[in-house]
Amino acid sequence: MKGLALLAAASAASAHTIFVQLEAGGKTYPVSHAIRTPTYDGPITNVNSNDLACNGGPNPTTPSKEIITVTAGTTVKAVWRHTLTSGPSNVMDASHKGPTLAYLKKVDNALTDSGIGGGWFKIQEDGYNGGTWGTTKVINNAGLHYIDIPSCILNGQYLLRAEMIALHGAGSSGGAQLYMECAQINVVGGSGTAKPKTYSIPGIYKANDPGILINIYSMSPSSKYTIPGPPVFKCDGSSGSSSGGNSPVTTPPDEPENPSPPATQPAPVDTGCNVAQWQQCGGSTYTGCTQCASPYTCKNINTYYSQCQ
Repeated sequence: MKGLALLAAASAASAHTIFVQLEAGGKTYPVSHAIRTPTYDGPITNVNSNDLACNGGPNPTTPSKEIITVTAGTTVKAVWRHTLTSGPSNVMDASHKGPTLAYLKKVDNALTDSGIGGGWFKIQEDGYNGGTWGTTKVINNAGLHYIDIPSCILNGQYLLRAEMIALHGAGSSGGAQLYMECAQINVVGGSGTAKPKTYSIPGIYKANDPGILINIYSMSPSSKYTIPGPPVFKCDGSSGSSSGGNSPVTTPPDEPENPSPPATQPAPVDTGCNVAQWQQCGGSTYTGCTQCASPYTCKNINTYYSQCQ
């Protein structure tokens, strides 16, 4: 019983994730510098919530008084960690598979703009390619998420929204876990000729999007995946996938819109330990704690995964 408790604790220790740091222009800025970091590393699961813009709500964010200067046409690195004090070996649990994305929003004042509403355009995405997910690449790369800043955008202040979506529980509506924070940046050196088509956050995703509501356990290495959200903005006027940082580009997807329904699992058994909200509590190969901490219950997501909600 003690062994089960230790196993569950180890799994929970690396489950969630935070965009904690930005590397730009060859410089690594301090943790939380110019980033609105949350006090809790949990996900946003309601795609219609205003918290989808720059986090908040259940994960209250701390304002920042800094702005990072970024040169248009260069690649920046969003650094992801499980917590604000975690090291590069503790990014996010390997079971949290899904796409990585990044967006920009041109603002008058990056220190005060909430990010909520229109003005956003996507500049990076990396989904599923040959059995490998975008999040897996970030985890294997010590938490580094490569994002190319377009060379043709206007100079000025922006919010840079880096995002990772975990789909291990996405077989039912509301099961996808979305992680995002916003960095406050000032773009310089751009040609200033492009006017990207922009979108609203919330509004970029729907709960039943095939890239949000999906049973990833039925996928094979040759399966195609629909990355959620608008197309990636390109300076040449084209649109499509862009993994950023010279990583493989994802294949245009056609995943079925109606994923397989979750299979029935046995009722949880009292193992003498409790699992926190959003943590795994069951599954066909799971051997950890199966009792959720009050007031949460163990919800069956699919054959391989149940979660405390």
